Amino acid sequence: MPGNIHNEIGHFNVFRLEPLVDGKNQPIPYKRRDFYKVMLVCGNSQVYYADKVVVVKKQALSFSNPWIPYKWEHLDNYREGYYCIFNQHFFHQYGNLNQYSVFQPNGEHIFELNDEQVQKVRPIYERMFEEINSEYIHKYDVLRNLVLELLHIAMKMQPSASFDQQPINASQRIATLFMELLERQFPIEENHSKVTHRSASDFAEQLNVHVNHLNRAVKETTDKTTTQLITERILQEAKILLKHSKWNVSEIAYALGFTEVTHFNNFFKKQMGTSPGKFRNT
Repeated sequence: MPGNIHNEIGHFNVFRLEPLVDGKNQPIPYKRRDFYKVMLVCGNSQVYYADKVVVVKKQALSFSNPWIPYKWEHLDNYREGYYCIFNQHFFHQYGNLNQYSVFQPNGEHIFELNDEQVQKVRPIYERMFEEINSEYIHKYDVLRNLVLELLHIAMKMQPSASFDQQPINASQRIATLFMELLERQFPIEENHSKVTHRSASDFAEQLNVHVNHLNRAVKETTDKTTTQLITERILQEAKILLKHSKWNVSEIAYALGFTEVTHFNNFFKKQMGTSPGKFRNT
């Protein structure tokens, strides 16, 4: 596909979730987490997100985006389903995906389905396979509509009160999520070229927790402050870019989220005792 057309339509793909073999997961394409994902999973599972653990007793429809970490743990030897992935640009000029509650940090992301609801959802994925393999010139419009159909089916449902909330060390979980979100911003490269979360409040907002709660959880778990960990990771990336990239200091400063190159120079000199330019040349 020519590059300009790809940029125009964004990225979309759909997959079948293969059954477990000997109780183990089959390899899943596109494990990358820089995509939105809408998944139908049949099988008893435990889902970790934010500071919660949700038990899916039989089958569920789930929604995830690049900024909400998820972990699925299958509890039996049966699993099958579907999932589609897409990036923000797939809905370019069609609205902002993050306006919908299923993609917001404080929204409902997992919806337990009964058998009748599964029979309503499953054909939508089958239509996705049919459309993506077709020659229809407007097939991506159809695929966008099918994604929105899944989204609205979920949002019309009442959040299930039957989910079993399992006890969990909330501080450890929040600290782990913070570290995952921090690390997900790296490495800096041409296709992932700017740090967007640079402060404790940025991460707290993303995780839907108060910044003081985040700071306490991180300090309790890691014995370091949130700011220390952010600073250390940005400094680490700065040193890598200075030594191994061809970007100039201004480009590196921008990529690391500094509004002015002087701010980056002051930050680096304070941490390293030398300027970025001198560090690069030693």
